[in-house]
Amino acid sequence: MQSAKWNLAAALALLGFTAVSVQITLMRELIVVFSGNEISLGLMLANWLLWTALGSGLLGRLATVVPNPRLLLAGLQGLVALLFPATIYAVRASRSYLQVAPGELLGPGPMVLTSFAALSLICLAMGCMFSAGIRCWAEEAGSSMAAATGSVYLLEALGSGLGGLVAGVVLLPHLHAFQIAMLVALANLLVAASLGTKHGVWRRAAMGVIVAAGGFVLFPLATPQLEQASLARLWQGFRLIDSRNSRYGNLVVVETEGSRSLYENGLVAATVPDAAAAEEAVHFALLEHPEPKRLLLVGGGINGSLRQALQHPSLEQVDYVELDPAVLDVAGRHFGREWASARADPRVRIHPLDGRLFVKASRETFDLVIINLPEPLTAQLNRFYTEEFYGEAARRLAPRGILSFQLPSSENYISPERASFFRCLNATLRRVFPQVVALPGETVHFLAARQAGVLTTAPDVLVARLRARHLQTSYVREYYLPFRMSLDRQLDLQQQIDPQASTPLNRDFAPRGYFLNVELASARFHRGQSEWLAALERIKFRTTLVVVLVGMLALSLLATAVYGHQPRANDGAAARVPFPGKRARSVVAGMCVAAMGFTLIALEILLLLGFQALFGYVYQQLAVVIAAFMAGMALGAWLATRSLAAGSALRVGDGSVIALRAVAILQFCAALSPILLYALLASFAGLQGETALWLVGRVVFPLVALVGGLLGGYQFPLASRVYFAGVSTRSPGLLYALDLAGACVGAVVLSAFLFPLYGFPRSAILIAVVNLAPALLAALPVGAKAGPQD
Repeated sequence: MQSAKWNLAAALALLGFTAVSVQITLMRELIVVFSGNEISLGLMLANWLLWTALGSGLLGRLATVVPNPRLLLAGLQGLVALLFPATIYAVRASRSYLQVAPGELLGPGPMVLTSFAALSLICLAMGCMFSAGIRCWAEEAGSSMAAATGSVYLLEALGSGLGGLVAGVVLLPHLHAFQIAMLVALANLLVAASLGTKHGVWRRAAMGVIVAAGGFVLFPLATPQLEQASLARLWQGFRLIDSRNSRYGNLVVVETEGSRSLYENGLVAATVPDAAAAEEAVHFALLEHPEPKRLLLVGGGINGSLRQALQHPSLEQVDYVELDPAVLDVAGRHFGREWASARADPRVRIHPLDGRLFVKASRETFDLVIINLPEPLTAQLNRFYTEEFYGEAARRLAPRGILSFQLPSSENYISPERASFFRCLNATLRRVFPQVVALPGETVHFLAARQAGVLTTAPDVLVARLRARHLQTSYVREYYLPFRMSLDRQLDLQQQIDPQASTPLNRDFAPRGYFLNVELASARFHRGQSEWLAALERIKFRTTLVVVLVGMLALSLLATAVYGHQPRANDGAAARVPFPGKRARSVVAGMCVAAMGFTLIALEILLLLGFQALFGYVYQQLAVVIAAFMAGMALGAWLATRSLAAGSALRVGDGSVIALRAVAILQFCAALSPILLYALLASFAGLQGETALWLVGRVVFPLVALVGGLLGGYQFPLASRVYFAGVSTRSPGLLYALDLAGACVGAVVLSAFLFPLYGFPRSAILIAVVNLAPALLAALPVGAKAGPQD
């Protein structure tokens, strides 16, 4: 019996490990295929949570009727093992089904629909496994449904924490998707064989050996063929040169019509040869400085721009920062002399590091800082276009230093959406720098000087410097600069992008530039999408706050209508007990669990975005933060389970009265948590010094994640105690489904609406309001005494 219980515990922990491994792998595949950002990632995550919730809440009812839930659990594990590689192939083949070329940007519609279809079967199966696991644990451990729910939640959280750490740090950087799928599938088949074999340890061991032997034979034979076949479907029409995963993303090198391109997470990162882009990236900024000696180039150097910059004879030192070391390796292997000659120059120092972290930690000064990165279509890229980053860069500039970046535009017409986006960045630059200039063209160059009078808009000055430095260029030439910088073109651009009184600023914790750029990108696909986003932008925060308050109040009144005042004899008279009955308490417990699911996903997203904004994209640390969050959930579930087992107060009557009061306290804590998190992150904004940065990044952030996870982990078993009070026939997975449904709403609302539009502080207020109604409902009967039979 004890052996069977350990097998079941291993299966449930493996469920959490598998779920996180599958989620991380498939989300990366979807991002690569559809070139998505955090908004699209949030929508895809919402599809994941929705299907898993349906699997737990609806299909989970199978667990209450099947005669052998252990066999159901084993069968579902085997099904997940088959579905994982099949889903990867389906995702990669989706572009050919949609008849879309690789690298071509798609709107959110096809991406959401594809992820909705692709994730359905595997998520339904894993959701149903949670319900089957609860019934198995209740029967084999001889515990109540409430206790079994808490135990399964604990084991699943433990496996999830381990899965996040192993998949994020070990598997994804070193294995391709089908290798990960085969390893996870093999583990699931082994455990499924153990679960499905009813009699004897030796019989289980024999089945395990057979499955393992078959897996180790198939693994080296199947995975290369699946990988190559699926990549051929994904990159149809190109000659695939290289494909690899790094700790930061997926890198692919393809060749077509004599040029080679590097795709990073599905987006073009560099193309060689592309002399026009390489010259455009650096020469305008370098010519604006009378004698540049020290240059910091952030990103984009492998396509020849670093080589172009080195033509300027006055340069004594060039620091090139590239986030992903694998990008440098790929460039060395496949980009030939364009990269090799620049890398070999003794003036060049290469830093495989996040650009923002380098700027924050460096103590050197530069004559020029060139941000050679794509436009801020993601929150990660938006960090290089905020007021806080401009301030950090200004501190690294010499007295006459210049900051420069370029953004795609149009030669003769700037759309209203693009003009709004440019005005936002222009206004943000002017908050930090006394002189800001924008040069027109197919690419608009923004230049900002630490001192007024440094920058020039006179083309003859730049032409004179171009000749004096003997630059060998093909596109940035003497005849081109006067046309590009003509006075009427400059005045026209200036008129369109001059900030207005209502122009918002782009900040780390209020990324309006990110939102405006997403609105601009949406206009390319469907005019209605950009109009919808523009309508959202016009909604005032106080209007949204009132709508949320009224909505939660209406929900409270609806739930109050469910409350039944139960009569109780008291000295021969009928007394009214102002505490709700078991059915109504179950409704309140479900509301609290859904609100907590909403809050936890919001806290996790905000914590990760805050970490990136303050410390840069440090992959290992992000994995540690996520693992700490899951560990906190496991710790909270363990503490709550022990409290339920040992607490005498929780055994008065059915114990649900006391448990609901504890849930109310936790819900009030959840309401405060986003506001406290923002206050904590805001206090770190001006942090300086290596020791302080190390302590906050390596100790404080994981600790905060641990506490946040503990909050939700502690609540779930207590809510289960209320939910199953006196009723053991309820669907065991419904409460978990409510948790996932709340997280689904949180993923969509926060990533697609609240954070890009309102920023961190206002989002925190709205998250707090969402928690107040269920907290008040749970705390309503504070003065009532629970009778022995409720």
